[in-house]
Amino acid sequence: MKSYSFQAELEIIGINPFVAVPPDILQKIFQDSGREKSPIPICGQINEKTYQQNLMFFKGDWRLYVNTTMLKNSPKRIGEIFDFTISYDSEPRIVKQPQVLSEALAKNPEAKKVFDQLIPSKQVEINRYARLKTEEAIERNVRRAIGFLLGKNSFVGRDKP
Repeated sequence: MKSYSFQAELEIIGINPFVAVPPDILQKIFQDSGREKSPIPICGQINEKTYQQNLMFFKGDWRLYVNTTMLKNSPKRIGEIFDFTISYDSEPRIVKQPQVLSEALAKNPEAKKVFDQLIPSKQVEINRYARLKTEEAIERNVRRAIGFLLGKNSFVGRDKP
């Protein structure tokens, strides 16, 4: 896997810190990935700390969003310059479905049918929200996810599946 290095100043759009990937490196990532459509899975390092992220196209520009997992206190570090490496990440990104959600879907065939027809990114979103630290929060979100799939309530900022 080819890796490219660059330095970039941390900027912000809305509440999201990001860096712009230099155009020549962006073109190489397009070539390596075989695509020019968002999102493009990437990995690399920021100041020698490993990260896994997606390149995203938003408001006419490609951006590498820098979250607090990648860089501690990133929203407070706007204007700082960081060293990056970046590579296309060809490894599949699989978010395992939590057992409690699997069991709830098995008990509700209608919700399972709707879930199975969702695009993969929406399935991943629901799986992620069913992965919380406390049992109470997990059970609450699974109930909300099933209600959402059945058209009874909103979930993860969406009104319908």
